[in-house]
Amino acid sequence: MAKVVLITGASSGIGRITAILLAQHGYIVYAGTRDPSKFTIKLDNLHVIALDITDHQSIKHTIDAIQAEQGRIDVLINNAGYALVSTVEQASEEEMYNQFNINVFSILRLCKAVTPLMRINNSGVIINISSFLGKIGLPLFTFYNASKYAVEGITDSLRYELKPFNIRVHSIMPGFFNTNFAKGNLVLNDATVDENSPYSELASNLLPDILAQINGGNEAKEAAALIVKTIEDDASPARSTVGDKASKFIAMRRELSDEDFERRVREYYNLNG
Repeated sequence: MAKVVLITGASSGIGRITAILLAQHGYIVYAGTRDPSKFTIKLDNLHVIALDITDHQSIKHTIDAIQAEQGRIDVLINNAGYALVSTVEQASEEEMYNQFNINVFSILRLCKAVTPLMRINNSGVIINISSFLGKIGLPLFTFYNASKYAVEGITDSLRYELKPFNIRVHSIMPGFFNTNFAKGNLVLNDATVDENSPYSELASNLLPDILAQINGGNEAKEAAALIVKTIEDDASPARSTVGDKASKFIAMRRELSDEDFERRVREYYNLNG
């Protein structure tokens, strides 16, 4: 029996490539996106659906529809997310809330909705797409960092909570990938990037470097292949890195003290000025 997958944030980047790859591997894929018109590729077992992950009624409608059609959801991939670029001082209440609403609360909403179906079937896989910045802080990305740290905490706790029901929970921590993330998934706080901002020097030094690393990053198909492997391998680790930057920095994070690691990051991103 073909396994049924629900993936969020499927209109572009890693989500899009993963949805296509899973469909090509014979999975029945429901690709959730706010704007289905952006997903034009047609495959028999790929269903593009309108899904608002900030609205529990939209989530319920989606889950009920999949349940009615397939009778099950075997895999949930929480992929949707974006990065707010802002200092803590200059962020608005709305910006702070939206960052966590999309990157954190939506994962909890989806897990809350899907877990009962998996529990009844005594089987399931949940994959949370996190980031290597879920283990590493960077200035101007405090809210994104914090949201991805939260994703790691959700993953760790759910692994204990759902293991008795044979539900595996994993996080994938990508590095920088050459997708449209820099164009469509970075939200800039206007005050932070203003030339009169007290943080203008930091922003002008750091952001071009980050954008260059994203645009020159790994291909999304590498992350998609790891997601498929994680689904299919019962012995997959709790969390996996993918991409050059993630592998480098996470390994270094494990080896060094907090102070030594911070020193390395400061040197790498020229943050000592």
